[in-house]
Amino acid sequence: MKKGKTTGKMSTAAANNLLALEEKYCSWGDTVHYAPHPQIFSRAQGSCLYDHRGVEYMDLQMWYSAVNFGYANPRLNNALKRQIDKLPQLACQYLHEEKILLAEKIARRMEATFTEKGRVHFNVGGSAAIEDSLKLVRIHAGKNLMFAFMGGYHGRTLAASAITSSYRYRERFGHFGDRALFVPYPYCFRCPYDKKKDSCDFYCIKQFERLFETEYYGVVDKKTGKCEFAAFYVEAIQGTGGYVVPPPEYFSQLKQTLDRYGIMMVDDEIQMGFFRTGKFLAIEHFNVVPDIVVFGKALTNGLNPLSGVWAKGKLISPDVFPPGSTHSTFSSNPLGTAVGLEVMNLIAESNFEIEIPRKGRYFLAQLKELQKKYPQIGDVDGLGLALRVEICHKDGYAPNKELTDTVVDLGLSGNLSAGGKKRGLILDVGGYYKNVFTIAPSFYITEKEIDLACVLFEEALQKGINRLS
Repeated sequence: MKKGKTTGKMSTAAANNLLALEEKYCSWGDTVHYAPHPQIFSRAQGSCLYDHRGVEYMDLQMWYSAVNFGYANPRLNNALKRQIDKLPQLACQYLHEEKILLAEKIARRMEATFTEKGRVHFNVGGSAAIEDSLKLVRIHAGKNLMFAFMGGYHGRTLAASAITSSYRYRERFGHFGDRALFVPYPYCFRCPYDKKKDSCDFYCIKQFERLFETEYYGVVDKKTGKCEFAAFYVEAIQGTGGYVVPPPEYFSQLKQTLDRYGIMMVDDEIQMGFFRTGKFLAIEHFNVVPDIVVFGKALTNGLNPLSGVWAKGKLISPDVFPPGSTHSTFSSNPLGTAVGLEVMNLIAESNFEIEIPRKGRYFLAQLKELQKKYPQIGDVDGLGLALRVEICHKDGYAPNKELTDTVVDLGLSGNLSAGGKKRGLILDVGGYYKNVFTIAPSFYITEKEIDLACVLFEEALQKGINRLS
């Protein structure tokens, strides 16, 4: 260990005291708090977290894909440190260089990708950016009803909850009069129509198109051709829904219907953006041009909150979206924009479009080998370094949440032994039945680390099976 480097260790008594204080004074409403035995983490580096004892945990979810570029990335950390000494704070009503240059880089990237000119609008968190996008949609369409996907997640503010499919997030907060109409996502492993992927002929698209056959299906006036719904909010790869990857042709077919009835497509890239799938945006895999793109998380590698919206020029020009249309005290904060600018520079200088698919294929191949050994692994899939492992009962299909939770707890215990020393494993759970491991490692994960991650995962899975048998 280098001189002067802190280990982050603390005594068990000190850790227990902190946990007692947390239980007494901290709201559990702002944390997930699902783990029965929470850990206190003291340090982060690369692909790993370290708990109060100094135990190393391989992180396979990287803060819900916010830390794509690794913990304590020196280049990005230094950008933050420089900005703290230069211009740490500035009210968003004033301009600073980093905001302008970051907006330019994102807008130019979008223009090169979509051949569409647009503008970039900043906010703090993903939910806030979703709210801003809803304002853009409502201004343009003059309507407040949206389509969204079953399994979709767009945030937990009140408006974002209205287009998030889980009723659980709305249940305690009264009536949502503008709740989205939720449409089945093309989740081929669990097709809601009981079709098979190789023979369904996009039955799900045909079912969506049927909504427009007659006015009596409740969405369109056949005399005028006008639809009551303003936009369809999509995730190209579902995040919280379980990293579900749709068929390659799905979105291009969906977009044809949307265009026919003047329905905008809003692409939520908050979790998949900035090369998680091997492209700058996940939607790039599907040959469509969205009207609005919402982004966040990895834009600052999790260092300082910053999110944003890119929209086509006609939707966001100053004459239709003037000053004061939205406001957040910290919306284009200098610390966030400085790191975001450095992230964009880093991306421009990297070969992520080659490296991430290569690493994803390597990781996916190992997970598929595990699937052959364990019937409890029902489905393995992924795109780039957005990978999914669906845990089932021995039939390979019935969801097994109990085993999933047990594996998570075993990883969080920090008592795995793979690699010759005590280790932990950080896993995130998603999916419609909370039985899917959504795997989102650092972009800089090495093949050796992938090997270790798979060994740790197998150890936790085997122990979980044994515990429950």
